Amino acid sequence: MKKITVLGSTGSIGTSTLDVVRRNRHRFEIFALVAGYNVELLEQQIREFRPAIAVGATEDVILNLRRRMSDNGFPRECWPELAWGREGKLLAATASEADFVMSAIVGVEGLEATHEAVRLGKTVGLANKEVLVAGGSLVMRASAESGSELIPVDSEHNGAHQCLRAGERKEVAKLILTASGGPFRRTPREALHRVTPADALNHPTWKMGQRITIDSATMMNKGFEVIEACWLFGFEPDDVDVVIHPQSSVHAMVEYKDGSVIAQVSTTDMRMPIQYALTYPERADAPVPRLDWRQARTWEFEPPDLEKFPLLSLAYQAQRTGGSAPCTLNAADEVAVEAFLQEQISFPQISALVEETLSRVPVRQPRSVGEILEIDRESRETARRLIRQGALTGGSFQPLVQA
Repeated sequence: MKKITVLGSTGSIGTSTLDVVRRNRHRFEIFALVAGYNVELLEQQIREFRPAIAVGATEDVILNLRRRMSDNGFPRECWPELAWGREGKLLAATASEADFVMSAIVGVEGLEATHEAVRLGKTVGLANKEVLVAGGSLVMRASAESGSELIPVDSEHNGAHQCLRAGERKEVAKLILTASGGPFRRTPREALHRVTPADALNHPTWKMGQRITIDSATMMNKGFEVIEACWLFGFEPDDVDVVIHPQSSVHAMVEYKDGSVIAQVSTTDMRMPIQYALTYPERADAPVPRLDWRQARTWEFEPPDLEKFPLLSLAYQAQRTGGSAPCTLNAADEVAVEAFLQEQISFPQISALVEETLSRVPVRQPRSVGEILEIDRESRETARRLIRQGALTGGSFQPLVQA
């Protein structure tokens, strides 16, 4: 019986993970649930899955959870060990009983716990791009030293993981990641300044959280995926291509040296890559829709418009620069997306803010999670200061310091 810790149990990946576990109770058991502020849903999950540990974002969250379980007559002998904050996340991720850690906390909040799980040699299902975007060097070094296996859960990287099983890594020429193109694939560049948050949140294919949906609209999400793929699979940025595929049926392709291209194709249901990660290297029946090959279908592929979506180019540039540049890229983007959603900046100013922040924050070589978090903090403050000053004039990405 595989015991699982879910970091981010009340989010979309977390709830989908629990659905996979629910349908495979003969194979999986929930050891720990780590949530944020959704006390009501966390209590429901505790009642159903009876974890040994449950973690909330703050002490107040846990106090509310205690009151709720007591008021609702949940027997105290069935309560899990309750914890909160940084210490709680680390407890859940590093406990010896946990065989598998699903890393699905959004943002750098999930970095430290995931890094510690990797350092201890646990198998990690990686659904949090920021872990490798901000801390790729540290995490992959820890994986190499401990023997921890990182199995990607994002549909594109999961697809690449499957395609790479068709041959040896040395036989690979190129990785191709697909992108839906988002809601503005056909929108003229000059019209983007009129885009509203509601427009940008109307994704044509996926139902996701707000930040990742906006990142998909700007194509920053695909830029993050390029960075993540470089770390996961050992690619140079120039060996990872992005292609627009609005039908979102082909998730990734691998081109081998002999010219063969292997594609991973499936319907858009995150339970498939989640289950793949949980059962790897085996495959099992999954409760997801199948493609109906009796129906006629057309698949389109086209190159991305890098002038209209400059953040994709910035992501490539940040990865080539290395060091802390991708960490700053992520931090600035998170601040920019929040500002756009609050209508403080326009849609095109998202990329302007990220570029200007990259030009102002020195590039360093972080040697610990603490240093990464400090660079993240500095980058966020720089981006927020630029917003307050109205200094979105656009910047050239020229790192100030190489240390």
